[in-house]
Amino acid sequence: MGKQETVKAINAASAAFKSWSKTSAKHRHDLLLKLYRELVANVDDLAYIIVAENGKSLAEAKGEVNYSNSFIEWFAEEAQRTYGHTVPASLPGARNVIVKQPIGVAGLITPWNFPAAMITRKVGPALAAGCTVVVKAPAETPFSALAFCQLAEKVGFPKGVINVITCAKGPNEAAVGKELCENGIVKKISFTGSTRVGKILMQQSASTLKKLSFELGGNSPFIVFGDADVDKAVEGALACKFRGSGQTCVCANRIYVHEDVYEEFSSKLAQRVEQFQVGYGMVEGVTHGPLVSQAGLEKVEEHVNKSVANGAKVLVGGKRGEGLFFEPTVLSDMSKGSPIEFEETFGPLAGLYKFSSEEDVIRIANDVPVGLAGYFFSQDVSRCFRVAEELQVGMVGINTGILSQAVVPFGGVKESGFGREGGKAGIDEYMKKLLAVRSSLEDS
Repeated sequence: MGKQETVKAINAASAAFKSWSKTSAKHRHDLLLKLYRELVANVDDLAYIIVAENGKSLAEAKGEVNYSNSFIEWFAEEAQRTYGHTVPASLPGARNVIVKQPIGVAGLITPWNFPAAMITRKVGPALAAGCTVVVKAPAETPFSALAFCQLAEKVGFPKGVINVITCAKGPNEAAVGKELCENGIVKKISFTGSTRVGKILMQQSASTLKKLSFELGGNSPFIVFGDADVDKAVEGALACKFRGSGQTCVCANRIYVHEDVYEEFSSKLAQRVEQFQVGYGMVEGVTHGPLVSQAGLEKVEEHVNKSVANGAKVLVGGKRGEGLFFEPTVLSDMSKGSPIEFEETFGPLAGLYKFSSEEDVIRIANDVPVGLAGYFFSQDVSRCFRVAEELQVGMVGINTGILSQAVVPFGGVKESGFGREGGKAGIDEYMKKLLAVRSSLEDS
């Protein structure tokens, strides 16, 4: 599809907004919970679709579906909690009432690395708020979006409330995004993707001054201090770095390990990575699938080769396989100037750096233009609070490699974007706040 179909979808969403925005919060709550139950009943089929279009293992795909469904459940409840409030008036005889209303048609641009969850994380709060949506499905993984719509239609969502545009990479995809940004009917854009594309979309949205929320690229530091529980840190690194074959925006990109535990950590991490099974996701025992594209494969290979040329040692992996497979890789003795210092690998490469002082590692961790997520492991309580406050990121994982949940806000700082998804803040991104000032009853 292209611009013409996008205009049609926007107009359909606009027409549906007139009635959908007037429904009660209780009605939207009930319908979203009905959709949640239908999604849960179809976990297996939804997971099979993710394996087929994205390449994840079946176990990981099922994990994504459960994570994806949690956003619909959470925001079904939040639909009834869009509270306004009253404020004591500074003017005699006046009363101030602040109310929240749905912002309008929302354009949602989602990535391929979580084909189901990145849709529900945006659609859930938008529908709960009373907005209608136009979703630009990822070119690489459109089928999860279509399956979601099939189930939404089945449980009774009205025509025009949820619209999906599918398109191939290239001119049509660019035209779809441009139309969503420049069309004055669309009042909100939510985008998850690269910082480069985010800047383009922000420029395109300037002419209509849309409300924006962008979750953009990261370069997450993962720090293991000398007092850390090394076994727990290894488990955290495995979950954080290699989930989705390393193709996640919040995965560890730079792993800093204190010199006192460097050898132990690197040895244990390599041993665990050697146990991974790479292959087709529906085969029992497979833990990791292929990368999503040839460009992604070549980027991982380039990062490995340049790091090795710069002095790094391959502890495990390091080579491409058949098709789009790349071996899960651990590199030790990383040195300054390696490409992962300034660029997301977005693949199954763990590069280990050695450090000696807390001050130095925090300075290095913050010395990038982005700030999405950061992780560190320590058993020192005072250090936990101190380092968490010093890291210039939107989210910090302390003694854990997993951050995202439907119940907490998700988003970054610096060039990793703005706005938050999930938690109590998530639904506010799709609402406008109005102030009504009126004379007191005595004066009316």
